[in-house]
Amino acid sequence: MRLQPQERETIRELGLRHFGVVPRLFGSRLDESRGGGDIDLLIVTTLPAAEAARKRLDLLADLWIALGERKVDILLDDGRVDAPVYRRARDEAVPV
Repeated sequence: MRLQPQERETIRELGLRHFGVVPRLFGSRLDESRGGGDIDLLIVTTLPAAEAARKRLDLLADLWIALGERKVDILLDDGRVDAPVYRRARDEAVPV
């Protein structure tokens, strides 16, 4: 996992604060042989869509404040979408 310990702690803390769960990392940041890349996070939630969307924006804003304005993608998973990106995220994501 290509995240610094402090980045991991910040992401964990903010995920718990906003959603009550530890975010899961997927995508290029899991590959130690690669460089760069955005931070792809999966958040599993049962919140109503509108509330989850608001919390997603709040989480993103807090991540930008804490980590700097970096490219962060937050995928909200309520279990109802079966698109390829959701399947990939569910298969490979690991807790931050």
